[in-house]
Amino acid sequence: MRHILLTLLFSGGLLAAPAQEPRSERYRFPVRNVAGLYSANFGEMRPNHFHSGVDIKTDGVTGKPVVAAADGYVVRIAVSPSGYGRALYIAHPDGTTTVYGHLERFRTDIESYLRYKRYEQGRSNVDFTCKPSLFPVRAGDTVALSGNSGMSFGPHLHFEVRRSSDQRTLNTLAAKLLPVRDRIAPRIMRLHYVEVDSLGDVPVHSRPRTFDVVRRSEGDYALRQTQPVAVGRRGYFIVECSDRKDEVYNTFGIYRLTEEVDGEVRYEYRMDGFLFGDTRYCNAVSYYPMQLSSRNEVIRLTQPAGCPDRFFTTMKNRALLTTPAGRRQEVRITAEDDCGNRSVLAFTVEGKADERSFRAPACDSLPVVRHDRDFHREGDGVRIEIPAGTLYESCFYTQRPYDEPQPKDSTLLFLSRGVEILDVRLPMHRYATLWIDATQVPPELRRHAVLASLSPKGKLRYEGGKWSDGRIRLRTRSLGTFFVVADTVRPTIRPRFTAHDLSGQRSVTFSVGDNFSGVGSVSCLVDGRMAILEENRVKGTYTHYFDDELFGRNREHTLRLTSTDGAGNTRVWEGTYYR
Repeated sequence: MRHILLTLLFSGGLLAAPAQEPRSERYRFPVRNVAGLYSANFGEMRPNHFHSGVDIKTDGVTGKPVVAAADGYVVRIAVSPSGYGRALYIAHPDGTTTVYGHLERFRTDIESYLRYKRYEQGRSNVDFTCKPSLFPVRAGDTVALSGNSGMSFGPHLHFEVRRSSDQRTLNTLAAKLLPVRDRIAPRIMRLHYVEVDSLGDVPVHSRPRTFDVVRRSEGDYALRQTQPVAVGRRGYFIVECSDRKDEVYNTFGIYRLTEEVDGEVRYEYRMDGFLFGDTRYCNAVSYYPMQLSSRNEVIRLTQPAGCPDRFFTTMKNRALLTTPAGRRQEVRITAEDDCGNRSVLAFTVEGKADERSFRAPACDSLPVVRHDRDFHREGDGVRIEIPAGTLYESCFYTQRPYDEPQPKDSTLLFLSRGVEILDVRLPMHRYATLWIDATQVPPELRRHAVLASLSPKGKLRYEGGKWSDGRIRLRTRSLGTFFVVADTVRPTIRPRFTAHDLSGQRSVTFSVGDNFSGVGSVSCLVDGRMAILEENRVKGTYTHYFDDELFGRNREHTLRLTSTDGAGNTRVWEGTYYR
């Protein structure tokens, strides 16, 4: 009877009601038997995305009970080697959905249903929705065990609260939906200043000037230099900052950053939530060239032309500082965390003479890539298409041969000299498409020919692409220096077991690796039938848990593991075992 009532309750109009403002009294802490500490907060700057939830420490171990934060039903189940790994989504009557990521195992009935769906779809990695009547839950019900699956580098629970209607993520700690212990004000590490000149409608930025910051007391910061900061005709500041919380050594993201000039708020960034389609705008909010290598948040106090207003509660004149020559102004920058702790950096600026301001060098001969228009160009062995909305600011297009020594990698065949296209430190919101001449590639190497590039640190990395009609075509969100290479080395497969009789074991594990282009796919057959694999991409391991119901016991079995890399090279391991 209870199951029937719950089914009627959750499949009826209750969950279809208009979304309510989530309140803390509706939510249980989502993991039991832990200290209640965090390793990451909402909205942190991550590579090419904002962090969409909070990471809750599980005291360095897996297997902690994960519970439903509120009444509802399981609406979605996902298993992926990347991202959240094993993840569970629960819809609630108040119009929110909670997400539980990096899980080790689901509850027994959910795990059984997952097994059925994997065999039904013929693949180990799945993502599917569930009817409300399938898995109703009450607040506090155990739904899974915490783990370390997906792109996770240590045991923890990733937890989110989303608005169900559009999946907009909500700042769980700032909204006080979960308890947190934090009496520590944000840390302000450094201040930078950049001048801006314009050539036509293309902004050109000077190199940042860096100013050391000292902490005078908790929450009170000043510049090490005592004289005013000399500023040009137009410019903006960049703040390097981070946050801490009680009882942990982890660094956290900033909730709010405000800039006042002579008492007037000119800029305010605030992270209350975002849509997943907007997550890459972190590269516009941050100062991307510095953010690439910083452990802190590097936030520029201005709004690029291609960045939407919704990340800023205040923005006047794009927050560009235009202090007249000889005039002084008072600047006050306030960093606030998601628990209301604040730090202030106050200093004086003075406008410098116009002739001392930054002037951009002439670039009359270079094509312009406008941030709000499509760009097409073909020449010197390269064709490129950059859609409108790809760049956050307009820039001049540059392309030149790479004149440095060729990178060394004995496992690759270099089939072209390098070509530099724009800058690897240029952030891109959408995909550009490249076609690079590859007519010189011999027929026998064409199926293995791909593009490689240099990372911001100068390391050779795989980009991908396919050879077709004498060119290699690539969709990419990163430009820079490219090479045509051939990767002909097959992946490696190493069994991590030696015994033939596996009757006493629960599983078999393989290590699978690749020299350059990465492991693209791995499949497993037992006795000629699809077998489920659990992939740990961080460790490079693939585990098959024996399914005696499907494959039987007390006999010899054949196992075949096939791995293909990003360049089309395939390796097969085949063996037998008794179970």
